[in-house]
Amino acid sequence: MKARVLNRLRNIGIAAHIDAGKTTLTERILYYAGRIHRVGETHDGGSQMDTRKMEKEKGITISAASTQVNWSWMGEEYTYNIIDTPGHVDFMIEVERALRVLDGMICLFDAVSGVEPQTETVWRQANRYGVPRIAFVNKMDRMGADMEKVITDIRQKLKANALAIQLPIGKEDDFVGIIDLIEMEAFVWDEKDQCSIVPIPEDLMKQAEEYRIQLLESLSEFDEELMEKYLDDKDAITAEEIRKILRQATLSMGVVPVLCGSAYKNKAVQPLMGAVAAYLPSPSDSETITGTDPDSGEEMDIRIDPESPFSALAFKVAFDRQNRKLTFIRIYSGTLSAGDTVRNMRIDGKQRIGHLYLMHADKQESIKKAIAGDIVALMGVKDIRTGDTLVDMDHAMVLESLFIPEPVIGMALEPKKTGDLDRLGIALSKLSEEDPTFKVKVDNETGQTIIRGMGELHLEYLISRIEDDFNIPCTTGRPMVSYREELTQSVVHRERLKKFTGGPGLFAEIEVEISPADASYLESPAFLEKGRRLQFVDEIVGGVIPKEYISSVEKGFRSVMDNGLLAGYPIEHMKVRLIDGKTHSNESKPLAFELVAKEAFRNAFPKTEPGLLEPMMQVEVTTPDEYLGAIIGDLNRKRALIKGQESESGSVLLKADVPLSEMFGYIGQLRAMSSGRAAFSMIFSHYAGVPSKMAESIIGENVQV
Repeated sequence: MKARVLNRLRNIGIAAHIDAGKTTLTERILYYAGRIHRVGETHDGGSQMDTRKMEKEKGITISAASTQVNWSWMGEEYTYNIIDTPGHVDFMIEVERALRVLDGMICLFDAVSGVEPQTETVWRQANRYGVPRIAFVNKMDRMGADMEKVITDIRQKLKANALAIQLPIGKEDDFVGIIDLIEMEAFVWDEKDQCSIVPIPEDLMKQAEEYRIQLLESLSEFDEELMEKYLDDKDAITAEEIRKILRQATLSMGVVPVLCGSAYKNKAVQPLMGAVAAYLPSPSDSETITGTDPDSGEEMDIRIDPESPFSALAFKVAFDRQNRKLTFIRIYSGTLSAGDTVRNMRIDGKQRIGHLYLMHADKQESIKKAIAGDIVALMGVKDIRTGDTLVDMDHAMVLESLFIPEPVIGMALEPKKTGDLDRLGIALSKLSEEDPTFKVKVDNETGQTIIRGMGELHLEYLISRIEDDFNIPCTTGRPMVSYREELTQSVVHRERLKKFTGGPGLFAEIEVEISPADASYLESPAFLEKGRRLQFVDEIVGGVIPKEYISSVEKGFRSVMDNGLLAGYPIEHMKVRLIDGKTHSNESKPLAFELVAKEAFRNAFPKTEPGLLEPMMQVEVTTPDEYLGAIIGDLNRKRALIKGQESESGSVLLKADVPLSEMFGYIGQLRAMSSGRAAFSMIFSHYAGVPSKMAESIIGENVQV
């Protein structure tokens, strides 16, 4: 029975570019599942899932919200844990941590806009964690809706094998339903949102047959029996057979099934929810969860089953309306009950579980027990952070943590009332505990508090939280870019640490080559997906430095990468080759080798001809033709690299890479240039060298963001 329940559980996320309709779709799912009895809309601030003040004011999702619904499909009752994620790039950490713990994803596409910049980011995040997905082409009722164009977009831009399993009946104002290419029948919705199953309209039958053949041909590549049947008599292939092979192909990430509809107009939501049960994985589809033995470093597997030893990952920390700490966890194996004591692998200490909750947005439902596959919240547990592994007291295993992107923008912050300084410190501590991309630093020279985040909207949201949730009025300085420092040359350096004055001595000697990281390393998953900026190469032979000290050398170099010596910015990437060294029988110890590594960096860094890097943003501007010249001219003045442009129905999509420092306040400038008719989006692209004169000025100011 337990295995069957696990098979009918779906942990899914809904993700896409901003304004693609994620929260609107979630509201419809809640409504049709009977979870709510009135649909809320994002544009009027009535959404169930958007509960923060700024979310309601701006009509956007900022904090990923989870909920649970039950759904009947093919005579079986399924349970869906759903996380509605933000679409704005400033809040990408919410998508990152959701995808880390989810089994499957619904990726939404605007039927007019197709693949947009943040969609590409979300897609890469899903690839990083190996999350199977289905695509839903939303807003088929919009002027210019084109499902075929979106499918082509997915194939070309995302390099995905997108397969239509539905076709629209009508489009724009005439969109009334869908054709199911698996059952070969049509679903039509009337003006009262009632659905009827009818024969496929005659004028669409030829198109439906062509798309069904494409579907069968593609699926035949995944199953020899299906291929034989297709060649012998394709009409003999049953819908059940198609669903079975399509599920296998989706779970292996060989195929992305594409569905369509209009969430806002209440059309085709129910078939989408059936597709979640049919094609997205249950927790038991993975069979085991892989972790690392903390002692040996070797991989180890635990079966995903309620009877296995307990293991879970904490993926989010939040504070509720009463400022009580909630820790969201995904249970991968075993069973957890309120009152249990578990082991936190980060601190290697005991933690007692006070209360367990199922969450519906900001509402809590107390439960006594949770099992493998569940996503729940804990309350009354103090020392848990995002990324912590929780396990059974008798078992030690560390699960892979999350990739945390580095902030790209900073701002000075201070309370309007001096008496609020201590309260501000508490507020900042809680917010940084909630959000690992939010960093706080006090400038030792000026005494200023510098907050750093992923963009202007991110910082605006956090400041509003400080003022609204903690009642601390604040003043802010101008936005500041988080630059990076880079090494441009290779240097071989020998460093000795020798301290024998009174008490235990310290001795360590190393010879290293310090240089920029190899090009191959910069293209590796360690750098791109895990954010490991240090490429450390151990070339010690003959045991001149014992193995137990080599990790201390690496630790020393890794610790200095957050503060470069040009202007205090992080080092973007660095390679360290440990070539040679010496030890002393009594005075050599791990601390000595960690300290000598730090000293070696300080002395060698100036010889590497270091430089400054600035964050470059991938910017897309959509504008009517008549404003294109003015917008390109303005972007050129902002040191933009124009990448190309695409014309579509009276408007132009302009693509460019632009330094972040030039983009502050751009929305107002763009509106002025286009009479309010142009729009833009941007996401972080890469770091690039700062022009020498600008770099000298930045280094001269020595602003430590």
